[in-house]
Amino acid sequence: MPVEITWWGHATCTVTDSDVRVLTDPLFARRLAHLRRRRGALPPPAAWRADVVLVSHLHADHLHVPSLARLAPGTRLLVPRGAPHAVPALRRLAHLRISEVAPGDETTVGDITVRVVPARHDGRRLPVGPHRCPALGYVVEGEARTYFAGDTGLFDEMAKEVGPVDAALLPVGGWGPYLGEGHLDAGRAAEALTRLAPRSAVPVHYGTYWPIGMDAVRPHEFHAPGEEFVRLAAERAPRVAVHRLGHGESVRLEVAR
Repeated sequence: MPVEITWWGHATCTVTDSDVRVLTDPLFARRLAHLRRRRGALPPPAAWRADVVLVSHLHADHLHVPSLARLAPGTRLLVPRGAPHAVPALRRLAHLRISEVAPGDETTVGDITVRVVPARHDGRRLPVGPHRCPALGYVVEGEARTYFAGDTGLFDEMAKEVGPVDAALLPVGGWGPYLGEGHLDAGRAAEALTRLAPRSAVPVHYGTYWPIGMDAVRPHEFHAPGEEFVRLAAERAPRVAVHRLGHGESVRLEVAR
């Protein structure tokens, strides 16, 4: 059975594996604080449907409470350990089945297992304040092994911690003119491919949101990361099939084990 990956924009993807729908970091807003959605239509209501939802860290463009509120009653939601304490609004989502997780944890949903892995990123809700929760990545294991990196920088133990994967959803940019520490740009994401050696990769976390009034400030940082990742991946990891999707587009991956 093929695995289907749909990119809705930013870090929001649907991975369908073994008839289980997995939704990552749902963000269904046209505007978020100083950010405006500049490319791609808002995901349709069909995108809100999921069997399990994965939240990688507490930043508001990844843990967006109004988007989570749209999920159907009974949907399973995995969040970093300590998230309901750090983000009290999560406690009001009583219609969801919320589980707090940390690296090394595993959750079974239908015929898939979701394995939690580390990420190297600032997991705080706000730029200042105590470091309350870890930033996470996830590996969805069913017919395929699909790695959702969330937000992360490169780290020495990446291949060991993530393990063998068939597909990698990697951030290749951001939402502003500069990327801080703990992020992958196109070059670092291509380096991640050399370490992880997946069969396929999909670039995410670029070309969707941009600060209001900053259209003329380093606009290539908004438009270029996807194409740059394709180019650099072909040079550094030529055996990896890279699928640069448009907003709302899907790819079906045949997995041979």
